Amino acid sequence: MKMMIIGATGSIGRSVRAKLLNTTDAQLKLVSRHATSLPVDTAREEAVNLNVLDTAALTQALNGVDAVFAAVSGDMAGMARSIVAAMTAAGVQRVVFISSMGIYDEVPASVGGSNLSDSPVLLPYRRAADAFTESSLNYTVIRPGWFDNGSDDYEVTREGEAFGGHDVSRHAIAMLAVAALQDEHLYSKESVGINRPQ
Repeated sequence: MKMMIIGATGSIGRSVRAKLLNTTDAQLKLVSRHATSLPVDTAREEAVNLNVLDTAALTQALNGVDAVFAAVSGDMAGMARSIVAAMTAAGVQRVVFISSMGIYDEVPASVGGSNLSDSPVLLPYRRAADAFTESSLNYTVIRPGWFDNGSDDYEVTREGEAFGGHDVSRHAIAMLAVAALQDEHLYSKESVGINRPQ
């Protein structure tokens, strides 16, 4: 399979890339504004400098790609809409997208952290998630807790279920993302939370 990692220079993108390289034989297309600054394994990887908001360029870059992982920052809603449009145009269906916990007011006070109803900073994360959940793509939206490099223990919650913890490791997020990238039925058309149980 050929996987595209959008946001390959970010901390989650780097973790997903390492997990794919170490546990699969997938070919990787690394995408970010400065992707060519990354040292690559030329036998398995290709780096492409690209602004994700350039839908035409992203559509072209998706040629031959089987699945997409995206962890972006900045104009999240605009980038999400561009990814949806480009994937639809290119005929690529499977996408795993990183949003944030709290976008459905699913974080209980006992866990700590913010919810959309009291923290407008989460609105771009919600709008980005909505771009996928309202699309015809085979999406999995992952809503992580605050990420760190601690224990890799994690639990997954479905939409409508309360979070059981505040934090989660980058490696745990990568494990879940790679599992979903490899299995198109795993959490298909779902928005799932991931946290380390308290």
